Amino acid sequence: MSASPPILYVDDIHLTHGVTPLLDGASLSVGRDDRICLVGRNGSGKSTLLKIIAGLVDADQGERFVQPGIHVEYLAQDPDFAGFATAEEFILQGLMNNEDRQRAFQLMADLHIHGAADIAPMSGGERRRVALAKAMAGQPEVLLLDEPTNHLDLPAIEWLEGALRQINSALVLVSHDRRFLSNMANQTVWLDRGETKLMRKNFSHFEDWRDGELEREADAQHKLDRKIAREEDWLRYGVSARRKRNVRRLGELHNLRQARRDYRGPQGDMDAVLQAGERSGKLVVKADKIGKSYGDKKLIDNFSTQIKRGSRIGLIGPNGAGKTTLLNILLGTLAPDSGNIRLGKNLTPLILDQHRQGIKKDWNVKDALTEGAGDLVSIGEETMHVIGYMKNFLFHPAQMRTPVTVLSGGEQARLYLARGLRQPSNLLVMDEPTNDLDLETLDLLQEMIAAYDGTVILVSHDRDFLDRTVTAIFNAEGEGRWVEYAGGYSDMKAQQKHHATAQVKGDEKPLSKSSDEARPAKPAATPRKLSYKHRFRLEKLPQEMADLQTTIQALETALADGSLFARDPEKFKTDAARLETAKIELVALEEEWLHLETLREEIEAPQ
Repeated sequence: MSASPPILYVDDIHLTHGVTPLLDGASLSVGRDDRICLVGRNGSGKSTLLKIIAGLVDADQGERFVQPGIHVEYLAQDPDFAGFATAEEFILQGLMNNEDRQRAFQLMADLHIHGAADIAPMSGGERRRVALAKAMAGQPEVLLLDEPTNHLDLPAIEWLEGALRQINSALVLVSHDRRFLSNMANQTVWLDRGETKLMRKNFSHFEDWRDGELEREADAQHKLDRKIAREEDWLRYGVSARRKRNVRRLGELHNLRQARRDYRGPQGDMDAVLQAGERSGKLVVKADKIGKSYGDKKLIDNFSTQIKRGSRIGLIGPNGAGKTTLLNILLGTLAPDSGNIRLGKNLTPLILDQHRQGIKKDWNVKDALTEGAGDLVSIGEETMHVIGYMKNFLFHPAQMRTPVTVLSGGEQARLYLARGLRQPSNLLVMDEPTNDLDLETLDLLQEMIAAYDGTVILVSHDRDFLDRTVTAIFNAEGEGRWVEYAGGYSDMKAQQKHHATAQVKGDEKPLSKSSDEARPAKPAATPRKLSYKHRFRLEKLPQEMADLQTTIQALETALADGSLFARDPEKFKTDAARLETAKIELVALEEEWLHLETLREEIEAPQ
């Protein structure tokens, strides 16, 4: 499965939990230059397979090989810090040579880790950074990372991408973060129904490839059904031929029927919708020069905005920047120190927080959906039997009495969604909604948000999810300053780059709206004609955009070659960096063209 000779592989791995096979012939091979992402549905066995590769779990059957002298390091979803009081103790464990220890201290500095800090009171993001520093410090030949971006803020995720590009380790990644996988992996292994399939391309091609594989599988099953029907027809009407031949064909028919019975179809998708409540007023939230501080730390300084009905707002920024504080002020549950907040009329909020509050630890799945009363689930004004509602969220009826504490992270996320989606609302508030959800469930969640007849405010560090769901970004830019950008995360980055370029040139105004900039009382007068510079740019921009699109297409084609990284890792890194830059430049040019074209239309419109 690897483009270069394997230094580690697992082959024909079988593992059964209960009566259902979790892994049924799974294989994965890692070469020195491989960057592999391992993807699959929640509960498909990704984390288990990663633990088998790491040598932490024994398979029921199969082979595991590690080349002598190869150092394998594993980052678990929930690292075990037992026996270590401080961050430095945990990170330095097992590091004997000075080079590794120096690297460990550099990683602590890069990740803003205080070595003497106690681990026990740390947040999830702080613990994740400590575990990452430990995994990377020893410069392993193979680095296995299970959900490395969970609980990290955007600056830390972008730092991690840069750091992983620089190390010489082979990588095997499990993550729900599409942008992270697309940026980091040159091969994709799909774990589906216990088996693995390899695509020697970047993850950005995965979903089209997966859909093609499922279509071919469905065609094969259809052909098998037709063949069984023909053989059954022969059995009923054509048994007058030679007895020996009849016995052979009858045996083949039994084998076909057994193959059909043994077939495990792909897991379905959730059947869920957001329950729309009564329509809210046109104005949802108006904030006027609000401020908030805790001690000497200013989290919000002079921020103003208006959120209208139907808006999709994303709140982003480093951990500790005040995202939750701003969210609570916008919802009216926390008063600002200064300024005014006004909430619109007829608001019915649905709040889904990352801590999944409201689920009692002693509940089972049925209790969590029925509030511990009876077998019926109330969904808006309707009711439904709990087993039917469970199936809509991909829970098996046998899980009805499963304690919520033993569910996987993905199952807990689906259960929390199932609880929340029972309630009608017109304001949806989501705090880190993508944590632990598989790609298919994320797709459904994005579709639900797009179809939702209400207003959405979400906090997320998932760049791809933000690009697909929000129409505006509120970004924390330090010292309490919040800036509002139109569009998603990629739009924000393009506008920031455009703003920085314009400041250097000194001839353009920023495209974003800063919270500490006074808004004009009335729009500036439209110029009577386009300047020569603007006319010149309007003429040149289409060709510049076309040239960039050609460059992007060529780079994507080159990076889709799974062997490029093995042949020339420096070229792969250079091309990947050029592709990211070209995409950002294209968005900036498109923004510039749109701005100038709008200006031209305003000037040429009849008065």
